[in-house]
Amino acid sequence: MLRGRESLIRLVGKRRRAISPAVAQLLNQNPSSSSAASTSGSKSVIGKDLAGAEGTNKVEEEREVGLVSCPVCGASIRGTDYNVNSHLDICLKRGTKRKLSQQTLLQFMSPPSCKRGGNGIGVNSLDMDLVNADPPTNECILYTSSCASSLEENHEDLISVDECSSPRNSETRDAPVLPETSFEGNSSTVLDTYIVGRKFCDNVELEQDTQIILTRDTQNVKDSNAIKVTSTRLEMLGYLPRELSKCLAPLLDYNCIDCEGRVASLPLNPQDAVPIKLSCHKKDYSEHGTNSAIQKDFSSLWKTVLMEVERGKQHPPNVPRYQQNFNLLIEDVMRNHSHLFTDKEILFIGSFKSLSDAAQRLFIRLYTRKGPWFRMSKISYPEITDPPTAAEELKEAGYLYLLQPSDNMKVQECDMENILGLLTVAELRETLKTELLKERINCTCRKELLKCLLSAYKSGNCRNLQKRITERMGTCVRIAHFADELLWRVQRLFFLNGEQDLSAFLLVDIGVTKYPNYVCDASHRIFSDRCHLLEYEEAIQVAQVMDESLEKNNMKMVERCIEISENYICSAPMEETSLISACVFKPRFFSCFTAWWVYTKVLTLGVSVYERERRYEDAIRILKSLLQRTRDSRRGYWTLRLSVNLEHMGYFNESLLVAEEGIGDPWVRAGSKMALQRRVLRLGKPPRRWKLPSFAESVRQNIPEVNIVGRPVNGGVGEKNLFYGYNGELCGVEELALQYFAEEGGGWHGVHSESGIWMTIFGLLMWDVIFSDVPNAFCSKFQTGPLDLDTDDFYESRKDLIESQLNKIQGGMAEEILITCWELHYGELCRGVNWERHSLSDLRAAVFCMKARSLASICHHLALDYRSWSSGMPDLLLWRFYANSTCGEVKLVEVKGPRDRLSEQQRAWILVLMDCGFNAEVCKVSPAPKAQD
Repeated sequence: MLRGRESLIRLVGKRRRAISPAVAQLLNQNPSSSSAASTSGSKSVIGKDLAGAEGTNKVEEEREVGLVSCPVCGASIRGTDYNVNSHLDICLKRGTKRKLSQQTLLQFMSPPSCKRGGNGIGVNSLDMDLVNADPPTNECILYTSSCASSLEENHEDLISVDECSSPRNSETRDAPVLPETSFEGNSSTVLDTYIVGRKFCDNVELEQDTQIILTRDTQNVKDSNAIKVTSTRLEMLGYLPRELSKCLAPLLDYNCIDCEGRVASLPLNPQDAVPIKLSCHKKDYSEHGTNSAIQKDFSSLWKTVLMEVERGKQHPPNVPRYQQNFNLLIEDVMRNHSHLFTDKEILFIGSFKSLSDAAQRLFIRLYTRKGPWFRMSKISYPEITDPPTAAEELKEAGYLYLLQPSDNMKVQECDMENILGLLTVAELRETLKTELLKERINCTCRKELLKCLLSAYKSGNCRNLQKRITERMGTCVRIAHFADELLWRVQRLFFLNGEQDLSAFLLVDIGVTKYPNYVCDASHRIFSDRCHLLEYEEAIQVAQVMDESLEKNNMKMVERCIEISENYICSAPMEETSLISACVFKPRFFSCFTAWWVYTKVLTLGVSVYERERRYEDAIRILKSLLQRTRDSRRGYWTLRLSVNLEHMGYFNESLLVAEEGIGDPWVRAGSKMALQRRVLRLGKPPRRWKLPSFAESVRQNIPEVNIVGRPVNGGVGEKNLFYGYNGELCGVEELALQYFAEEGGGWHGVHSESGIWMTIFGLLMWDVIFSDVPNAFCSKFQTGPLDLDTDDFYESRKDLIESQLNKIQGGMAEEILITCWELHYGELCRGVNWERHSLSDLRAAVFCMKARSLASICHHLALDYRSWSSGMPDLLLWRFYANSTCGEVKLVEVKGPRDRLSEQQRAWILVLMDCGFNAEVCKVSPAPKAQD
């Protein structure tokens, strides 16, 4: 894979179903005109390209519709009963006040016939009758790079700490109103809650007022706080809701309260959640010897219990978890990022809650599927009783588009290709025979049938194809482009990346994953205004097209993406100034949420593309632009590639000069710096340079080697080296080396994990540092590490904490810290920590045998520059105990096969390890010489 592509794929994450019309127009523009525009001194050519798309979209808006003006907020909306009621529900709930003169309800309900104005349209006035057109609100997604916020607006860039939700709470920040339920003056109270998990329990027939008993289920592997609900005859009825159990379990464990209850009512479905009345009796502390800490915190714990009970009333368990999670996601984004959406977008998103449960569930189900088109006849979910009715409701609200047999509008070719993909092979073959009666069809496989049918459609030989396939399939549906784009933005703002989606909620709900406990302390907004967000989204789309074009080997489009990125970089201000908005300095690590960052990723991949095609002049031009305008740790790689490409062009003096300047660059580190130093020594021989540089001796330092001989199985070029191990079984070179060191090499124990075991050790030893309370480091509920982990800010913001932890490690407390962290946080997601691959016994043995000072030194390197040093560690980590078992020693071994050699990053790591006091060496595996006749 090309260097930089894997990183770009992770950045893009979940691909959008469709590129926005504005970006599509930009990508299809004549390259020469874009290049000329980039030299005009504007920040980006993109704003101009997108401005042209606005006029196209507005043509589609000029249609006769019946609009009314809302008497509450004054917005223009479509005058249908559904849209009026939905809009009023949202407006009244928000408490929006109208700034202009009020209208009477009579005027409001009597819409005049007028054309849609340019000053705003209602969210529900989206026309979903056109297959080839998005809802006519594309003006809200047009990206204007010249937007500038005033000082009065930008002071809102600073937000208070309490505006960010706690990551451990799956609910919103808006705390429910607590009932007047307290133990003061009364030793008991009654709570309304539910029995859940009925389908996994005994088939016990319930009756109203059946008495129930609560029992702690401490052996539950998925939830250690689980509370079982049983009948008086100890029949298993289910569990209390997970969030309530989490709060109630400590009170039961320490005998603070006794709980019993009865069934309040019976659900229609026997497997649904059962409403219950729970009587809680407070115990006397003096009699039962309750833990003093629990006594002290009883009131706060009980308050949390009441809050969870109220949340349970607002979100009944009978509502599917995925529906609750989706609404939670929307609420969170609207609370923390509403300044990034237009009023029309806010109203559109807000209208989702006014939909029926069936409509909400159908939309979420379809949104999480690949699509983009679905056959209505194939949609069936047990929790959705009437999918066609729900689909019609979603169509009216603008969330779905329905393609029906009676529609006369011709669909676009891209849509036709996806619709044809819904047909089975038999249906495709029959459709071909019907449409192409005079032609002989020889193709049989699905791919060939689709290609043949689509080709006939494009050429005009199948004019009735759309009508025939819709009659065969019935109604087809897809997510409306506007809804898809808007919710793609909402999801990205919630997770702050493109890799996570709604499945992250599911994995937490079923207990597969668990996120650490940390505090969201967002004192700055990641996106200060809408313009910054839209520029970032646009860059993400360009990156997506770049990746897709490489898959299809469409080099023309790849070059266009590179050109757009280069134009932006060359015409935009320096990176440092892009982080300053109205004299408000943002954290430097927020730069990864800028269009600048995305375009530099595209250009880094573009350099690899040009180098593969030996277009070194183009690669050199891009590298010079990046080095001139960017200041981060990627400068090492860019400087190295610039020096190498200059050498390829025959410019040896320039290549040497670039390498020498790169060595003095503070951003050039680790393997890149080592590679540049070695290039200087190779290129800087007389007569170019007469004096050896000061680093010559350290770079030429000899690395210990050990050679072992193995019996190879294969030896072909490009094949993985396989050998017969000491046990006679096939193995790779690393496994062969492990067997050698375990037997002939000195009785070593060890693992083959490269950097994996070191990242796990670092994560466990520095856990409290990684998840410490640092402003802006945690802005999402689903983070596995702080946002600044890959930057210099990580060490600078936590210097005192890091040095204190390193002193503990150096003082011999590493094993104790390791065990404590393992017991407290086992299974919680942390970047670099692999709970399954490395056992606690192996980690303890490795840490026990290390010198405390050496281990602290490695952790110090990773804390200073995690990005540069988190890869390239030796393949094997070996340890052995001395005879008295009071101490031991470790060895790190990089294993190389017959045709392998050390990379610069690996060489840099080995030299660092040797400087830290570790025993490090290279093990070379060579095949046994062939016996001569």
